[in-house]
Amino acid sequence: MEALGRLFNIIPTADAVEVNMRDCSAITFLCVGGNAETFTLAQATDAAGSGAVTLSTITRYYANSAAAGATTWSLVEIAAGGVVTTTTALPVAVIHVSGTELSDGFDYLRVSSSSTGTVVAITHDLDVQRSPVNLPALGV
Repeated sequence: MEALGRLFNIIPTADAVEVNMRDCSAITFLCVGGNAETFTLAQATDAAGSGAVTLSTITRYYANSAAAGATTWSLVEIAAGGVVTTTTALPVAVIHVSGTELSDGFDYLRVSSSSTGTVVAITHDLDVQRSPVNLPALGV
């Protein structure tokens, strides 16, 4: 079985998109900014973004200075919050969010960029492994 469907599912263009966590244990957001870019994490009760509030549980993320993978990852530890900022020196950030971090009644997460940044959402630790063609849509 291939990794897509066994290990993860993905939304390649997920900036400001509510991602359904119903069928996974965690989501990793890959955030790429051009220069200084702010990425904000929020939770919502449905795919329309109802009841969306900032989820202030980020205490660490990983940053990289090269989007092409030419350098190693650096651990960045911050005070608990819902915002990650990339810089010209560290334009790539990876944010891991566990399903246990969501408040009761919230099943959706989103990361929104402040400008032209890009976000990729990768759901993992899937509850049910499926062939890629049988994976559920993540944005509904």
